Amino acid sequence: MAETEADQVAVPLDDVDRNIIAELTRDGRMSVTQVAENVHISRAHAYTRIARLTGEGVLTKFTALVDPIKAGLKSSAYVTLKVRQHSWRELRELLQAIPEVHHIALVGGDFDVILLVRAVDNVDLRRVIFDQLQSMPGVLDTQTFLVFEDVDTR
Repeated sequence: MAETEADQVAVPLDDVDRNIIAELTRDGRMSVTQVAENVHISRAHAYTRIARLTGEGVLTKFTALVDPIKAGLKSSAYVTLKVRQHSWRELRELLQAIPEVHHIALVGGDFDVILLVRAVDNVDLRRVIFDQLQSMPGVLDTQTFLVFEDVDTR
C-alpha cells in the first residue's frame, strides 16, 4: 500500500545528495564510479550515499525512459477523472492495474485525477477510456486531451 503524505517525512539532503540525484536522474545506468567522478567524491563515498538515498526511499527505483512511438505506443492522452468522494484509494489500485496507464496523479481543481494513457493506436486508446476508465466504480466523469507531441525534460 502506498504511503500517504502524512506518513512521509522529508529526508535532509545536502548538495552532494542533490548532485548524485541529478546524475542518476540523467542516466540511471551510470556506474557508481562515474557518479563519484561527476560529483567529485570518492567511489566509496558515492556508494554509501546512493545506498543511504535508496534505503531512505529518496531513490525509489532505477528505470529506463522509453520512446513511446518507437515502442509502438502511437496514441497518448491525458485523461482527467472526476471521482466520487472517498473512492480514491480503491480507484488508485484499479488504475495501477491498467498497463496503458503510465502516470496517475491525485490533484486539486476542476477534476480529481489526471492520467497519462499510452496506447498502440486510437482504437486501443478508445477501448481504455470508454471500456475501462469510464466504467470504473467511483468515476463520475472523464475528459480526454490528446497528446500531439511529447517532450521529456529529464
